Amino acid sequence: MPAITASMVAELRAKTDAPMMECKKALTEAEGDLGRAEEILRVKLGNKAGKAAARITAEGVITAAVNGSVGAVVEVNCETDFVTKNDSFLAFAKAVAQLTAEHNPADVTALSALPLSQDGFGPTVEDVRKGLIGKIGENMSIRRFKRYSGGGQLASYLHGTRIGVIVEYTGDDVAAKDVAMHVAAMKPKALATSDVPAELIEVERRVAAEKAAESGKPAEIVAKMVDGSVQKFLKEVSLLNQTFVKNDKQTVEQMLKEKATKVAGFTLYVVGEGIEKKVDDFAAEVAAQVAAAKGQ
Repeated sequence: MPAITASMVAELRAKTDAPMMECKKALTEAEGDLGRAEEILRVKLGNKAGKAAARITAEGVITAAVNGSVGAVVEVNCETDFVTKNDSFLAFAKAVAQLTAEHNPADVTALSALPLSQDGFGPTVEDVRKGLIGKIGENMSIRRFKRYSGGGQLASYLHGTRIGVIVEYTGDDVAAKDVAMHVAAMKPKALATSDVPAELIEVERRVAAEKAAESGKPAEIVAKMVDGSVQKFLKEVSLLNQTFVKNDKQTVEQMLKEKATKVAGFTLYVVGEGIEKKVDDFAAEVAAQVAAAKGQ
């Protein structure tokens, strides 16, 4: 079994808010597998670990550009929060979103080759990026984008610079904008229950099965408990089934029907989602500096 290091324990604690000893026990049981250790903690500690696991650690901004039925949402990353307030960095991110909407690049590589001049750098997006790295003194990258051009109406919402949403719809503009704000607040995983990724369902089923097994009830009851938990999860993470944030008496689907509006899809970007920030071992760093000093 791999050694369970202090940095591994610290990383799991940062993601789950669980006590240090619980993190170490979970990692030991999971044989060092961080993802499995998170599941073990969810079984032991309930939803607290699952909610804390959604904390975002990487820095950057989300920008969006919408022009009629064409639009895009983009994530551009950097190293520190300080740079996310830099005017040149913000201008670059905004330009990248506009170029994505206008030119329909196939991927980030194609986007990076599009023409752009800024702050004396150019003639491409990639040249500007490299120039700003030298000017600002911090690495930055274009991480991902989603472009819409299917002919439907588009509504966008930016919550500061850290959360961005685009909703594709037909119908009422105000209702669509409300849905975009709802998505930013409630962070659904899919439009409908049938669209929830299979891997998410499988993780939830495993966690529910382990929790139910601890009840000591007969197998048939346990099976029903698991199915019930999974169905509850599906409703909680699918947009149409979520309780509408502006009216807790109706679901999003009911609100949309009332407003004669249909949502075809949405994209939600949260800065750094899925990116793990480096966990620094401060004690080890100090020890290394002391050792270096002694060796001088």
